[in-house]
Amino acid sequence: MNRILTMARLTWKSAFRYRLFWVMAVLLVAAVVGLPLILQDDGTAKGLTQIVLTYTLSAITVLLGFATLWLSCGTLARDVEEGQMQVVSIKPIARWQIWLGKWAGILALNATLLALSGASVYLLLQWRSQRLPAEQQRILQEEIFVARAAARERPPDLKPEIERLTALWHKQNPSATLAPEDVKELNNRIAAQARSEVEEVPPQYSKLWVINLSSLPPRVRQEPMQLRFMLHVADPNPAATYQMVWRVGPTNAPAQFFEETLPPDSFQEITVPPLLDANGNLCVACGNLNDTSLFFPMENGFEVLYRESSFGINFARGLAVILCWLALLSAVGLASASFLSFPVASFCSLAVLLVGLSTGTLSAVQEQKSIFEFSSDKPGVAKKVIDSIAVPVFTAALKIINLVEGFSPVDSLSTGHSITWGQLARAVEQIVILMGGFFGVAGVLLFHRRELAAAQSNS
Repeated sequence: MNRILTMARLTWKSAFRYRLFWVMAVLLVAAVVGLPLILQDDGTAKGLTQIVLTYTLSAITVLLGFATLWLSCGTLARDVEEGQMQVVSIKPIARWQIWLGKWAGILALNATLLALSGASVYLLLQWRSQRLPAEQQRILQEEIFVARAAARERPPDLKPEIERLTALWHKQNPSATLAPEDVKELNNRIAAQARSEVEEVPPQYSKLWVINLSSLPPRVRQEPMQLRFMLHVADPNPAATYQMVWRVGPTNAPAQFFEETLPPDSFQEITVPPLLDANGNLCVACGNLNDTSLFFPMENGFEVLYRESSFGINFARGLAVILCWLALLSAVGLASASFLSFPVASFCSLAVLLVGLSTGTLSAVQEQKSIFEFSSDKPGVAKKVIDSIAVPVFTAALKIINLVEGFSPVDSLSTGHSITWGQLARAVEQIVILMGGFFGVAGVLLFHRRELAAAQSNS
């Protein structure tokens, strides 16, 4: 452990020698202070959160991410190219200890910079919030300056309905013969119809949600809760609003009714009383008072938000998730520098980062089963061969990236959603241990087999 800590201290010295620490400190201060000054909020709680929290934390993450890749590539590759690693390697220290010590040093450096910049954002947010009107301060305290966990109704099983609709279609079309692509299209259409029957609230009808909250502590059950949802309409009009009546409370007991007029295609939150039944269920019904159907999409989720912890604890857990991302980036940079020169290692690390940021392209390829743009013409043999190789690779890459990008601390903090200890533990497991461990093992093995003298002579 002493050898690893010694290498970590040497990594800190390298950061100061390259003046990276001071440059990053200046850039982070500029991001924390400069962005809120340049981009003025609109005087609302959401506007303040967007400027001070979302933009600033995103800028801090990007700056620290690129700096981490640069330092992790430079601190190892340059030590090898300049001959300093030869001096270290002849001492009684294993190469895995050298590698791990540098990773620990970069992680400690990132933790320090992230803690300083995060504390600045937190204090700035608290200070700027005092300038908001009283009503906006109330919204800020109830919806953003809080850590709210979410509970949902168990999703319905659509399989029986899909089987029923499929059997009905074949009964109505007994002599139909479908090509394989037509069968796939029919299955998708029937699945969409089954989903629509669950999501739709026809005119003058109502829909009931029963959400189990029996596991909540008694104190939480007595506090007001928020319903968070998104509604769609078949023919959306951005300027239109839709009237609905809500019923909150047990189905066989007195409940509270209230009306709301809301726009479609955007998340809405409604504060409701905690009227739970004897089994700890919150029953919520929505009645459609319009002449068109309303849809509550399953993927966006009709959920109940309740207070889980304070904003300060939630903010610290969000910073910890960002630190997990930086730990992975440092492992990627060190793994590249374990067998490549500094310029090439930097290029490869940035390429890995760009692939990680290309989830939209990877998802599109996975959906259309081709890397080529959609065309009505049948693909040639060459395109089929390329797709047979590229599509599985892109699909596997997307699954790996989702292990890392499945955590969004900035979005959760800006909406008051709780980043639970369980989510933080999964972030450490998936990002640091699983993905970072993979690059760590690869980097150590490659560094162990590297000829240091040959690398110096080539440089």
